[in-house]
Amino acid sequence: MAKRRPSGDGMVRKRDDGRWEGRIVVGHKNNGEPIYKYILAKTQAELTQKLHDMIEIYRDADLSEDCNMLLSEWLDKWINEYIICYVRPNTLFSYTAMIKNQINPHLGNRPLSALTTQEIQKFYNTIKKNGRVKSDKKHGMELADSMVRKVHMMLHETLDIAVKQRLIVNNPTNGTKLPKNNYAPKQILNDEQLDKFIEVIKIDKRWCDFFYTEITTGLRKGEICGLKWEDFDENRGTLKIQRSIGKTINGVMLIGETKTETGSREILLPPSTAQLLCRRKTNINSEWIFPNLRNAEEPMNPQCAYQRLKTLLKKAELPSIRFHDLRHTFATHVIAGGVDAKTLSGILGHANASFTLDNYTHVTTDMQKSAARIVGNFMDEIIGGVENG
Repeated sequence: MAKRRPSGDGMVRKRDDGRWEGRIVVGHKNNGEPIYKYILAKTQAELTQKLHDMIEIYRDADLSEDCNMLLSEWLDKWINEYIICYVRPNTLFSYTAMIKNQINPHLGNRPLSALTTQEIQKFYNTIKKNGRVKSDKKHGMELADSMVRKVHMMLHETLDIAVKQRLIVNNPTNGTKLPKNNYAPKQILNDEQLDKFIEVIKIDKRWCDFFYTEITTGLRKGEICGLKWEDFDENRGTLKIQRSIGKTINGVMLIGETKTETGSREILLPPSTAQLLCRRKTNINSEWIFPNLRNAEEPMNPQCAYQRLKTLLKKAELPSIRFHDLRHTFATHVIAGGVDAKTLSGILGHANASFTLDNYTHVTTDMQKSAARIVGNFMDEIIGGVENG
């Protein structure tokens, strides 16, 4: 069956200003009337070539009546009709902020059907150089590479849906060049440093249980702050991870689901951690395992936990690592101790074991070296025995 071609490729005229104009049909309105795409050129030959190129672009296309809506209008529709019920509050807040602060000021007034790859590439370059909403002497106006990539991922996702909804023919974010990932390198506390950290937290009665639980479970910051007593089974020594505490916005702390679907999980606690929580349960009058220090009816504020970590690290004269590095510390020591990646991925709430291995390659490399030495010694004994025989 022959492919459908946009109609109207014979509609050519010379305008009063001397330029040539042509049009093709790229879709249909709700009442059946055609939607035209107009092309201008200085000469008839140039117009003919442009028309042929445009016909190839819109081959098999049948755009809907909304194809000329502004990007800002589509983004608002995308937020409220497509994702609002399916993303965490933190993610929704992040998307809304990127739309308001980055996308709409530069591209919001552009019709969806008019967006081009070159235009979006220019947009990425612009926000990279001058995209920070609040500048300071340390950062200036330059937007972090990771934020540019986040803007791209969100824009790519929403324009992919626009393609499926017949608003545009193809996704103009395809083919753009992005900054490389420049995430800060993972840091861990080695055995000696971990011992020093434990000695320091033992002295801090208000935070000892919190950080001991963290370094023995590797929970995400929002996950440990979101633990309730209903999640803890003291008879089985298990802990269910099924919510996460996010940012505080307008005085309201966001409480949502775990980061990913696999983030909702049940883990078996080390005996020492299970015993610690059993003792703690008799002394805490709150539904939260780690309640807010100022208001026991609320969960621990993740930002407060982060700030306390920095204080404790300073007291212990340890590197100023991130909170997430406590998770890396846990994972590194566990996998170095011989726990397989599949089991660890389940504890951490990773989607699959390959992701865990990718993140802790430095550990598995050391383990492989150790295995190679063991095999080497074993083979030396065999070879030596054969030769002696």
